[in-house]
Amino acid sequence: MKLVVATHNEGKLVEIRRILEEDLGADAAKVELVSAGSLHLPDPVETGVTFDENALLKARDVARRTGLPAIADDSGLIVDVMGAAPGILSARWAGAHGHDKANNALLLAQIEDIPDDKRTARFRCAAALVVPGDEIDSTAGDTLAAGSDAALAAHHVIISETVETGEMPGRIIRKERGEHGFGYDPIFVPDDQPGRTSEEPEYEGEPLTSAEMTPAEKNAISHRGKALKALVPAIEAILD
Repeated sequence: MKLVVATHNEGKLVEIRRILEEDLGADAAKVELVSAGSLHLPDPVETGVTFDENALLKARDVARRTGLPAIADDSGLIVDVMGAAPGILSARWAGAHGHDKANNALLLAQIEDIPDDKRTARFRCAAALVVPGDEIDSTAGDTLAAGSDAALAAHHVIISETVETGEMPGRIIRKERGEHGFGYDPIFVPDDQPGRTSEEPEYEGEPLTSAEMTPAEKNAISHRGKALKALVPAIEAILD
């Protein structure tokens, strides 16, 4: 079965593949994951005001266009002292979408005066699985997500939708550490730790940031890992 991941980020595709292969077990061989980017699909405008809404919006758009089951996730960082910001604006907090260094620098500057014990935060993820049917609705082309190809006059009817969520609590440190991951990983220290500590000379012995963890260590505790693991029963159901 071909399953489309609604992303143009190939790094995210790799991460999702690792998580699902571990949790699907033998069924992983039945699933071929491909990205929306590799299929040259447009990236819909995320008009939702919650993680759940944006995840569903992206998965619906891909499923309707392709007639294939689609997975999408929407995630972000919630900083308690900032009133749950940057939230759904995490990827474009500094203005342009996906400028990780700029986003991290702005966030650190905004909470520079906040004491270490008040810098609590958490990553939150909503993961959606949308399954289309064979039926085509030729009258509802204009209901595709904002940013869609206006010339598209038909799309597949959706027959089921599932959304699951996950969180990873932790705190924001004062300087980037680590070379793995992406986004805010270098400034976020998860509460759950893998039983080892930082190897960077200046910080040796301190808890790891998400960017210092191996992919396996991070996936075991991450918000995205928890949300995708919760989707596994729904994926297994469509394999049957």
